[in-house]
Amino acid sequence: MTYAKKTSVSVARSKAEVDQLLRRYGASDRMSAESETQGLAFVAFALGGRNVKVVLPLPKVEEFSTRQFRGRVVEASEEWQAKSWEQACRERWRALILVLKAKLELIEIGASTVDREFLYDLMLPNGRTVGDELAGQLDGMQQVPLLPVGGASSG
Repeated sequence: MTYAKKTSVSVARSKAEVDQLLRRYGASDRMSAESETQGLAFVAFALGGRNVKVVLPLPKVEEFSTRQFRGRVVEASEEWQAKSWEQACRERWRALILVLKAKLELIEIGASTVDREFLYDLMLPNGRTVGDELAGQLDGMQQVPLLPVGGASSG
């Protein structure tokens, strides 16, 4: 089940809530932007001496060009397409607020740090994030098993 599946909170209101949330937890230089053609939005801010850029993948309008109707796939009307896309964007923004609240609260109470909670999203001097730099490298790394393999006993 998708979080905030039936939310009626507008994207504009969610963006304002993100800004208010970041301000409340001491973030400065707050900004957000959205590109419908690229299918993404981002929220950037400074916190704890770090610059953070959280990218939010958004659906593209074209993803809603068809729909299920009476067990068949049919071409969607422009109205249905626009409403479905808007709803999907609303859900994503609400999910972002949920994640940001959790991370910022952990930092606030001393249970975590900015680096730990936003490592993937930390901005580097070249304008890319740590995640941008590491994403391709992680795929080629050998995975270490979570539990010992072989003759280890459990005590």
